[in-house]
Amino acid sequence: MIRTQRLAAGVCALLAALAAGIAFPAGAVADETTAAAPKVDLVLDVSGSMRTKDMDGGTRMAAAKQAFNEVLDATPENVLLGIRTLGANYPGDDRKTGCKDTAQLYPVGPLDRTEAKTAVATLSPTGWTPIGPALLKAADDLEGGTGSKRIVLISDGEDTCPPLDPCEVAREIAAKGIGLTIDTLGLVPNVKMRRQLSCIAEATGGTYTSVEHTDELTDRVNQLVDRAADPVVTPVAAEGAASCAKAPTLKSGLYTDREEFGQERWYRVDVEPGRELRASVSVAADRAVSPDYGVLLRAVTVHGREIVRGEAAGNGRTDVISTGLRYPRAKSDDDAPAETVCVQVTHSYSAAAGVKTTPGMPLELTVDVVDGPSPASDVAAFGLGRGWWLLGVLVLVGFLAGVLWGWASRWRVAVWRTN
Repeated sequence: MIRTQRLAAGVCALLAALAAGIAFPAGAVADETTAAAPKVDLVLDVSGSMRTKDMDGGTRMAAAKQAFNEVLDATPENVLLGIRTLGANYPGDDRKTGCKDTAQLYPVGPLDRTEAKTAVATLSPTGWTPIGPALLKAADDLEGGTGSKRIVLISDGEDTCPPLDPCEVAREIAAKGIGLTIDTLGLVPNVKMRRQLSCIAEATGGTYTSVEHTDELTDRVNQLVDRAADPVVTPVAAEGAASCAKAPTLKSGLYTDREEFGQERWYRVDVEPGRELRASVSVAADRAVSPDYGVLLRAVTVHGREIVRGEAAGNGRTDVISTGLRYPRAKSDDDAPAETVCVQVTHSYSAAAGVKTTPGMPLELTVDVVDGPSPASDVAAFGLGRGWWLLGVLVLVGFLAGVLWGWASRWRVAVWRTN
């Protein structure tokens, strides 16, 4: 009897072990899929000013709720989405308490649309505007995983919790190197708020948008959530040469390189007939540099003739300077070979006293060869294009009006003299 019970227990244990062995790999696959999924944390300002009625006849809070409901319906299935609030719970006057008022309304994870909408429906404009603390907590919400991470901050006012500067908070988040982007949306045209939200976005490579209507808010948040779902493009390391003859040939893509002070970098791109080359470059000041600098991007032939150029200048107020160019190659009736275009990048940065000049300044080069534009039926002439027709009509109308006015004036004078 005892042996039978032991045998039965052993069989059960074996079956349980086999079941666990089968289940664990499936769980591991699910964990890997979740780890690589993009994450978005929507951070909503629920401070007292959100009661203001200036968005399509309703309150800012009502507009935000409507936008959130539509965004939740349109969120891609592979996006892990969460919602965090700031100023939603403490109605009092104590700043210390009010500046801690940020909470996770819906945790970042697989989206249950009904549960998330129910949570949003409970929100009521309440307290302070602790943007800095909310950003710190939102960064914690998005920890872990290998997918893209994005915070979308929606606010109608500037932070009310000094001395913690939300712009400095954004810079700290960017310095962690976790690949987190913060996009900001301002619900009212306010100069101070715009400056603060723009600074937050720029610190992490995000964008700032001013919205004054509910449909604009919905569309913009949808765009940002969809952008998080797009695959992340990792720049490919490329080493430009000192001359076009020795330059590497690049295909369409995103490339990264470094350029010494006073140096130039050359790359080659093959452009087929009927195709258009689009190139852009960004050079970042990753150390102290002298003010007044610029970047030049040129497309030239292999024989050294310049085709087109793009240039930009800075005065020390920005850390990154960018420019771009376009070169459409005309279609050919015969089987013309691809044209090799030499792309040159130069910059006029100079190191400040005592600053190391090596390694070179980081640059990011985007190359895209696309179908060329269709032949224009109205080739622009002196920048006017079809405007020549309008100019001719205006000249003719002006001439006729002048003749009629002159004739009428002479007639009135003649009548006056007669009488």
